[in-house]
Amino acid sequence: MNSEFYPDVVEAGGLAAALEQLAAGLGIPLILVPGRKEIADSIGIATTAPGREPLTVFPRTDTRGFQVIGRAGEVDIVTGEARELGDVVEAGAAWAAGTPVPRMRAALPFLLFDQLAEAHERGPEAAVAAQWDRLKEKAADTPAFPEFGRLVEAAYEQPRLRELFPFTSHWTVAFSSCTGRPYHDEVAIAPQYGGGPYIVLRHPNTGMIGETPTVEDAVALALAHLPESVGPAVAGFTGRSG
Repeated sequence: MNSEFYPDVVEAGGLAAALEQLAAGLGIPLILVPGRKEIADSIGIATTAPGREPLTVFPRTDTRGFQVIGRAGEVDIVTGEARELGDVVEAGAAWAAGTPVPRMRAALPFLLFDQLAEAHERGPEAAVAAQWDRLKEKAADTPAFPEFGRLVEAAYEQPRLRELFPFTSHWTVAFSSCTGRPYHDEVAIAPQYGGGPYIVLRHPNTGMIGETPTVEDAVALALAHLPESVGPAVAGFTGRSG
């Protein structure tokens, strides 16, 4: 670790030791665990909150900054960067205690989250509902592409599609059986500018199933190719292949 950026951490004997010493001095109980293997020099702050993974903490290499990532259901719920270890300790304690993310953000402004991230932590049903709201807002904001808006509206009217997690890729609407990346897209529909046919796909950009003249026909074709085993979207990644 660069002693120029992190003299206090180097003096303490490393990031874990620095966090433990500071937490002890502040009277804040923290339990440290190994960090994520794919993130070098990372440390985890354990939590007993249901669904939450340890808060990941790791230092930047180009300047002073402690980056934090809080995940739940394989989705990044909260992220941020702090210059001072005290802020990291407070974030770790709040995350470990199960403090709702909006309250964490109010107390620690360096933390970032959005409404979709907050919905993810409330469960897959809330995440799906929030994502559909986002899609409706996107459609309302693009009146020059009414075909997209009609697709969002027609798909939302179908209960089986409405319970899946929708996402877009170049205006194609895909429907995932999980709420976390990588999405498991079950079927997708691409609208065309100028009243062209709707294209039903196996994946957002590949695997054409067919073309239909109306959005209603496209939704019906998509439903016909939706596997019977697919139910409401689950949290995180399904791990299925297909």
